[in-house]
This record gives sequence, C-alpha cells and structure tokens, in this order.
Amino acid sequence: MQTEEEEEQELYVARCHFLASGSDQLSFGTGDRLLVHVKADTEWWWAELQGVCGYVPAKYLRQEGEEPEEDALPEDPWQDEEYFDSYGTLRLHLEMLSDKSRTEAYRQVIDANSTSLQRKVILDLGCGTGIISMFCAKLAEPSAVYAVEASSMADYTRQLVRQNRCEEVVTVLQGRAEDVQLPEQVDVLVSEWMGNCLLFEFMVESVLLARDRWLKAGGTMWPSSAALTLVPCQAESYFQEKMDFWENPYGLDFTPLQSLAHQEFFTKPKFSHLVQPEDCLATPSDIITLDMQTLQVADLEEMEGQFNFSLGKSGVCHGFAAWFNVCFESLERNTAAVVLDTGPHSEPTHWKQTLFMLDRPIHLNAGDSISGSIRLCRNPVWRRHMTVILHWNIKGSSEKSENNHVGRKSFPMWR
Repeated sequence: MQTEEEEEQELYVARCHFLASGSDQLSFGTGDRLLVHVKADTEWWWAELQGVCGYVPAKYLRQEGEEPEEDALPEDPWQDEEYFDSYGTLRLHLEMLSDKSRTEAYRQVIDANSTSLQRKVILDLGCGTGIISMFCAKLAEPSAVYAVEASSMADYTRQLVRQNRCEEVVTVLQGRAEDVQLPEQVDVLVSEWMGNCLLFEFMVESVLLARDRWLKAGGTMWPSSAALTLVPCQAESYFQEKMDFWENPYGLDFTPLQSLAHQEFFTKPKFSHLVQPEDCLATPSDIITLDMQTLQVADLEEMEGQFNFSLGKSGVCHGFAAWFNVCFESLERNTAAVVLDTGPHSEPTHWKQTLFMLDRPIHLNAGDSISGSIRLCRNPVWRRHMTVILHWNIKGSSEKSENNHVGRKSFPMWR
C-alpha cells in the first residue's frame, strides 16, 4: 500500500547543478524538472528525472511555479564569455587545423564544387582562423565570402586573409551569428559546428538562426546532413586504468576507493576516447539523423533515437561509444557527396569518440541482442549543456542464457 507521502508527488525545479556521489543518488542540472516521490527527511528526497530515480538534496530544489531567487539565475546562460574566450587563443585552433581529416574534408568539398561556387555568395559561420573562407577564395571564384567569427581571433583572421591575398573576396565580420549584419543574402552557408556527441555546446543553434536569416531560398547548407552513431563496445584498458588499479597498488589494498573511482570516472561521459575497431561488439548504427535544411531550433531541446544491435562476437561490454558523421551534398552533376566520419573505422579526428560506461561490465556472447534508446536532453538553463540518457535491454541468444539484463543510466555533459 502506498503511503500518503508517496501519493503526493510534486514537481520541483533544480536551483543548481548536482553531481551524484553515490549509486543511490541522482545527478541533475540547473533548470531540470524532477518529480519528487518521497520526502524521506528534511535534507534528502527520493525523486525521478527522465525515468531515473535516486536521492537528491532538498536544498537544491524549488517548487514548480515558485519564482527563482534573483541571484540564482545565470547572467550568461550561454557562457559566451568563457566559450568565445577559449576560441580567442591558439590552443583550440591548433587542434582543429592539425586535424587533417576534418580540414581536408572541407577543402575537398570546395574543390569538388568549385565550378558551382563561381559568382556565389558564401557565409562561413564561426570561421575561426578563416581557413574555409580562404579555401573558397583560392579554389573557387565566389563573388563574396563573409567570414563571421565572434571571438577575438577575428582580428588575426583579417591579417591572415590579407597575408594570403584573399581580401578582395573575403570580408571578416566579428560578432555573434545572432547579431551580425550581412550586406546581402547568401547562396551557401558553410560551418564547422559539430561538438562531442554531435550536439554538445549547441553551436548548431547559431547555424540554424543564420540559415533562417541569411540563406536564400533553395540555398546550400554544408554540412547538408549529420548523424549520431552508436555501438556497444569494450573498454578494457580504460576500465583497468580506473578500477583495477586500486586492487593492489604498491602491495596495498585500496579497494575501498573503487566505489569512489566508479562515481568519479563512470558517471560522466569520457570525451576524446579512442575506440579501436576490434572493440566494437556489433555493427555501428546511425540512430539520430539531422537534415540541416529542415532542422528547427525547437527540435534541439530533446532528441531520441532507437537502436537494436546483434552482437557479431563474444566479449565484455563496458559501455557504448558514440561519434558522428556529416555529409556534404555535391552541387556538381555525377560527383559523389563528401562524408566526414569521426568513427573508429576512419582516420582519427580531434573529436575521437565519446564513451558512456555501464555501472558494471557485462559478458556477452555472439548472437546476443542489445536494444534500447538514447535521448539527448538539452539543459533548459545552461544552453550549451545537455544530458544523455541511455536505456538498454540485453537478451541472450539462447533461452538458458543468463545474459538478460535491463538498464538505464543518465550522463550529464557539462563544460
């Protein structure tokens, strides 16, 4: 029988971010809406978020409808100062320019479509050092290229444009995509907006807003489409590095720290993880696809994809790996589209892959199946953040199999 407290479920809103420190606790982000089932005491409540339950600190929540405290509201929900400052230094630009797969893909697109780009007007959004804009000026004959960059790197981009004698074609404009004014509509909008797990940091919103403001009807978007790819995988070396280490360091037993290590290393996704092709336990699958002509800003708030994997070999499943691919449709007849794939079966990129670790490794056999879903939930307050929620159902290939397992896990992705 339900108690009176259990029946009186109430909706609360998170005042600030909380990262769980125990397996019975629930992580959440500022602005997340939680359904409180039981107020166990004055400090800890039993609550639910996106179908996942756990204890949460009561002082971190306010009731739905209650006005938030003025000092609790972020002054900069986009964290633009921090975000654009990071692109005002060379560290990130060196990393991106050194990524030959990424940079050569954009050069290949422009070179393969040089005839169609003649006398066209091009917008390069988030141009950084301006390399894509200069590719356009050097390889094609556009009438104009508008290189838009919000960070202080724009000053150096102007110098680079002059240094490479592209100033007659390329105009560098400093400002946010939402604020900048162009002198004319454009035929092509090109941008390198992708983040970890495809959407992280949500630069894609700026691209969509610029598309709606400046792209001519029937204009070209590059990339034209994007897809998030997922696969169940092994991560034995990473698991050993973070967990097995505590079993006998220097001849001492440090196993009491394993639960702490689990919370610290496995409750959040691991960025820039390099998956080896042999670590994939099944054929990777595109589970969320984006059409850059029709995608809307409102669509970014929550995206969900379904998966159904049949294991091609036996192994230990430590979690799931995610990456993305983007496609650049050709403007030329009889010319294939260019695809940039950031997965383990292609040349490594600076994005590498994103690893989502299970709470415990699961031994699986060839023929077992893993079905489920992944949801990307954008934070309603901190707009560059999101939470990734995985649900999975493992079924053994035989009726006597002990591999049947149902699970779900939430991973906060924060800057």
